[in-house]
Amino acid sequence: MEGAATRTVITSTSSSTDNFSTSTLAYDRHFFRTASGLLVFAEIVFGLLVWMLIAGTEYFRVSAFGWVMFVAILYWVLTVIFLIIYLTMAYNRIPQVPWTTVGLFFNSSATVMYVVAAAVDAASISHAVKGRHNYNCWVASTFFAFLVSLCYAGSTYLSFKSWRSRDEEQ
Repeated sequence: MEGAATRTVITSTSSSTDNFSTSTLAYDRHFFRTASGLLVFAEIVFGLLVWMLIAGTEYFRVSAFGWVMFVAILYWVLTVIFLIIYLTMAYNRIPQVPWTTVGLFFNSSATVMYVVAAAVDAASISHAVKGRHNYNCWVASTFFAFLVSLCYAGSTYLSFKSWRSRDEEQ
C-alpha cells in the first residue's frame, strides 16, 4: 500500500496597482518666505530680464552676446526646474540624489558662468551707439547680469552652509 502523497499548492494574486503610487506631490507654501526661496525667485526674474533685454535687440551682430544668451537661458531654465523641484518637494521622493551637493554645484557653476557672461556683456556694449535701443538694452542686461550673479553667489553661500551642516551630521 502506497503512502498518501501530500501536495502543497501556493497561490498568490497580484493586481496591476501593486506598483502604482497614488500619493501626490506635496506643495511647500512657505518656500518663498525663506532666503533660498527669495533668491531663487530673484534669479528667475533677473535672469529672465537678462535674456529678454538682449533678445529684443540685434544681438546676433555681436557674437559675444550669443554666449550671454546661452548662459542666461540655460541657467534660467535649470533654475525654473529647480524651483519646481523645491516647490513640489520632489527631493523627498528621490532620496538617492545628494540634493545638497547638487544644489552647491549648480549654484557655484551658475555664479561663475554668470560672472563671465556679465563681464562679456559689459565688454560688448562698446559695439553699440550710445543712446540707441541696442545700447540701452545691453546696458540694462549687463546690470541685471551682475545682479543675478550676486543672487547666485548668495544661493551658493546658502547651499554651502546646508552642504556643510549635512556633512557634519553624517
